[in-house]
Amino acid sequence: MEATEVSVRASEAVAQLLACGITHVVWLPDSESSFLYQALQRAERAGQVRVVPICREGEAIPLALGLLMGGQRPVIIIQNTGFFEAGDSLRGQALDFGLPLLLLIGYRGWRPDRVEMTDTAAIYLEPVLRAYGVPFYLLDSPAALPIIPQAYAEAQARRGPVAVLIAGEWE
Repeated sequence: MEATEVSVRASEAVAQLLACGITHVVWLPDSESSFLYQALQRAERAGQVRVVPICREGEAIPLALGLLMGGQRPVIIIQNTGFFEAGDSLRGQALDFGLPLLLLIGYRGWRPDRVEMTDTAAIYLEPVLRAYGVPFYLLDSPAALPIIPQAYAEAQARRGPVAVLIAGEWE
């Protein structure tokens, strides 16, 4: 791991999500989040949450909408590149319908010194979130984990999406 990267214990992040009372995790697992996937699988086997895999990130918000309509409490986990793909669903459903969704977005390419960011997926993420009017918070250390339930509560209160940007690797 490079000195500019941080790591967050996946099991602690899952505990924060479960404390919010979430029922489902809508997600397209990727190669960078295997520890998080394993932690969620343990929680699913324990009957604490259901993991709902998707094929493309653009499916995440419509699926979460259906879960919300059915009285469930979903959270969406996607990478920043997938978030860009889900933009039309974000606009046409999450924002227009006022869906209280927590989005955990992997911040691929993030660097603490923004000048060092060269990956356009990282460079464009925050400006795109601002353009959509989606509040966001940076999870850049284990000490920042309490931002997960805070962001979840904010999404419920504002009846709209709130994002937590995961700036590092899961362990």
